Amino acid sequence: MEQRYSDMTVEQLRDVVSKLTEQARKAEQMGMVNEYAVYQRKIQMAKSYMVNPATFSKGDVYEIEGSPAVYFEIQYMNGIFAWGRRKDENGTWLEVQGAEEYEALPISMLGNKINPS
Repeated sequence: MEQRYSDMTVEQLRDVVSKLTEQARKAEQMGMVNEYAVYQRKIQMAKSYMVNPATFSKGDVYEIEGSPAVYFEIQYMNGIFAWGRRKDENGTWLEVQGAEEYEALPISMLGNKINPS
């Protein structure tokens, strides 16, 4: 039976990320786009367990990894997920297709904290 990410040590999580990264690389080389995307999501989830959720707070705004000029404002935290809304560089809220009021992002997807101006 596989061990859950939440039960793993940081060293075990690093090992899992390394293995998943190798599997993702192989899937990408073989042109298996969907399989590659699944591995990328698994990597993000495992990395989220290596980040302390207590360092994130309601109202904080962060860059989103891989999404230039799109920011994420946290409304609340639930485990390794930050729930909130996306906004552009002008502060305009962005609609996310399929999202209700808020969407959840694994905290490993949050980049640099943006200082309020």
